[in-house]
Amino acid sequence: MLSLWLRILLVIQVLSQLADTIWPPSNLSNIRLIGLFPDQYNSSKATPLSVHSRAMFQAAVTLAQQSNMTVEGKSIGYESFLTNGDGIYALADTCRALNDSNIVGVIGPGYSRESHIISPFADKLGFPVVSYASTDPSLSDRQAYPAFYRTVPSDNIAAVTIAKLFVRFNWARCIIIYQNDAFGSGGMSAISDAFDKYNLTVSDTIVFDIATQSVRGSLKPILTKNSARIIILWAIDVYATIVLNNALRADVLGPQFTWILSANIRLSEFDSVYYPNLNGMLVVEPVVGSVVSAPINNTLLNLAYSLWQEYEPETFPGAANVDYYALFAFDAAWLLITSLQQLCLTNTVDYSPCIQYIGNDFCFDRRFINSTALFNIVNSMKYLGVSGAIQFANDTTDRIDGIYYVMKNIQLFTKGIDAVPVMVWSYENDWALYSSTSVIIWPGNSLTTPTGYASLSGVNLRIAVIETAPFTMITQSTDTSGVTRNKLIGYMPDLIELLRVRMGFIPNITLTVNRTFNQVIDAVARDEFDIFVAQTTITALRTQKVGFSDSIFDNSLRVIIRKDLNPNISLFSYLTPFSIKLWFTLLAACIYAGFLFGLIEREINPALRNKSIFSQIGLSLWYSSGTIVGYGVDFHATTAAGRVVTIALYILSLVLVAAYTANLASDLTIAKSKDIIDGIEDIKNGRLAFSRIGILVGSSLEEYYLREISGGIKNYYPIMLKQEIYDGLLNNVIDASIMDSGVLEYVTNNIYCNLTLVGKDFEPSAFGIVFQKGWQYEQILDINILGLREAGTLEDLRKKWFEAKYCSQVGETSQAMSIESMVGLFITFGVISTIGLIGFLWKKRFVIRNFIVKLKEREKSSSRESIKISRDDITAPEVVIKVPLDEDITMTEDVKISLEDETASK
Repeated sequence: MLSLWLRILLVIQVLSQLADTIWPPSNLSNIRLIGLFPDQYNSSKATPLSVHSRAMFQAAVTLAQQSNMTVEGKSIGYESFLTNGDGIYALADTCRALNDSNIVGVIGPGYSRESHIISPFADKLGFPVVSYASTDPSLSDRQAYPAFYRTVPSDNIAAVTIAKLFVRFNWARCIIIYQNDAFGSGGMSAISDAFDKYNLTVSDTIVFDIATQSVRGSLKPILTKNSARIIILWAIDVYATIVLNNALRADVLGPQFTWILSANIRLSEFDSVYYPNLNGMLVVEPVVGSVVSAPINNTLLNLAYSLWQEYEPETFPGAANVDYYALFAFDAAWLLITSLQQLCLTNTVDYSPCIQYIGNDFCFDRRFINSTALFNIVNSMKYLGVSGAIQFANDTTDRIDGIYYVMKNIQLFTKGIDAVPVMVWSYENDWALYSSTSVIIWPGNSLTTPTGYASLSGVNLRIAVIETAPFTMITQSTDTSGVTRNKLIGYMPDLIELLRVRMGFIPNITLTVNRTFNQVIDAVARDEFDIFVAQTTITALRTQKVGFSDSIFDNSLRVIIRKDLNPNISLFSYLTPFSIKLWFTLLAACIYAGFLFGLIEREINPALRNKSIFSQIGLSLWYSSGTIVGYGVDFHATTAAGRVVTIALYILSLVLVAAYTANLASDLTIAKSKDIIDGIEDIKNGRLAFSRIGILVGSSLEEYYLREISGGIKNYYPIMLKQEIYDGLLNNVIDASIMDSGVLEYVTNNIYCNLTLVGKDFEPSAFGIVFQKGWQYEQILDINILGLREAGTLEDLRKKWFEAKYCSQVGETSQAMSIESMVGLFITFGVISTIGLIGFLWKKRFVIRNFIVKLKEREKSSSRESIKISRDDITAPEVVIKVPLDEDITMTEDVKISLEDETASK
């Protein structure tokens, strides 16, 4: 019984292999077309590309024969060969066929690598090659391949359609898996060029070796460590099936990855267990005009299908299931048939045969005489084929009309799995829905378009942080059970929580202690941590070791110093508004104006007339000085010339007083707020000893100092912790330091009120999250950070942690002018007023001398009177008092009574 079934199967196989003999005879004429098809001879796994294309090629020639389309009165014959996808086989078959007949054209071959061999050969012999499936973009070069044409669109267009899909779905990057031949390499190159045009990224490429029929490298680690989750598989259906089977075993299909195929695959070759993993894949392939409701030649198509069903019904899959490349094959054959017919109709010169070769029988030495005329006809040919409008140009091998693509979506149904058309592309409409009811099912049986990036949902992240206020700080919190625990607060913990909510990762946070920033960065590079979330500056040196996210905090550098609470102000700072030369010039002007005024007014002005020369000089100087300072004097000019001098003094006063007042206020204010340096330029210029500048070791600040200030010399004061910077400034260990502006603004506003910032911001930079190079979650992290920035959330965080100003709330420094700044003014006042007092005393010297003399004589007289009154021999009731002759003294009654009482008692 078993042997009977084997015989039946053998008969069916033989009949299948001999199917081409069922067609009408192909050797009706020695004018023939060659059809090259990629299957292996006697293969039990014939592909639809090869079987359907050969059937439609034979249908085209048979239809021409039945329609009496002749060349030189002869029907066109054909020969078809299975090439096994090898260009040498195709070349050998073509060469052998030339020995037996006049070959006027080649339909095919099916693969680009074969066309690269056949096309130069056809150019040497002078007949055209029209491929129905070779899509390598390099074949579009008319100068390199003058005999080559194709009815299938170039992969250059396919690459553009895929790039536009990425733009439509907001995907940014992909991984390409391609077969290592002309088709695969050309497609990969075309996609890369198209992605560059649309600012997209090919993050990695993987080679499928067609010799070993395996992927180079291990598929799973390559894909899972990459951030891209869109895979473009650029391979023919046979190789694509092998790759997908490997991907299924490695578990790198859906729902983690979205795959885009360049060829329709046989879904029946996969185990139904894997159907959920295949669900959601996309297939992008060229199609005929009928798929996009564009016009096609239905008459020719129906006739061709009728012939196919008549002569080879066992391979006809039904009109809806015919491979699109088969229709391209029909149009390729029909293009040459009609071109040859037109060639012979127009070739009337000398009545010579239009189909004629010169040379010997060896194929490489033969040459088609009318090749130029035939190529010109093909270039100008324009007609409506079964795939759409057919037209070519002189400068390209590609058809320039009737180009369309379809995107099929592999969807899971109750009865199985199938590729469903969901979108179509054309030059006129770009990508559009295939129908109003088209729905795309994405991997994981989801209706939500995938992001194209690796998801962090449910992933445990090892996060390193470092303590620096206000970015990351430690506080204590007590839970409901009364247990006190340390808690991290600040800008960075808040940012981590915001990202956790958006992306769904599980944070495992470690507070690093006694490590510099560079040491933690090295730890991330060694895979001790997944990410480092801190105020880490993005620098070129660091990006050589690790990767950085987009900016999480816009930063710059500032210089921090101590506040000078006792400013050193000169005692005579009030004189600084004018230079010494200006002061002497002003004095000279005052003397000159006084002399001039005295000269003019001395004889007429009542205040000066009849005065001594010294008095006139003094009053004149008083007048000029009083007028200059704007105070004025107690007398006025009486002559016209004197008034003119007064006007000049007023003008001088107007300008000088205003300038002095403004400059004095400015100088005193500046002197009050003067710091030891004004900013980074003073540090660069050496105004401070470099050993008095504290620099945090192992940080981007050290890199900046060595690069921009010291020229690589470590002449600074090394500091290991930020706290040492503040302590060093307050304890006068260092005079200045360079730090991030965000940190400094916080500490000077809220913690160290005796420290201050000087100068402007410099060296703009950005803080980023640190991760390993090539981290697969880089893109999704950047997208979420960008989302927080666009929503204003990062700005809200900055306001929350950096806008508080405790120092300004507890007490502002008084802006009133201190006594120290005016000591010199009071000294000057004292000196001048003392000079005036001395002058007054000098003028009254005689009066003072007489007063002193009289005072002394009075003291002597009082002494004599006292002696006289106390004498024992006083008996008379009357007392005689001698007084100086020049004074008139009258005895008062009180004195008399007192003396009488004293005498009586005695």
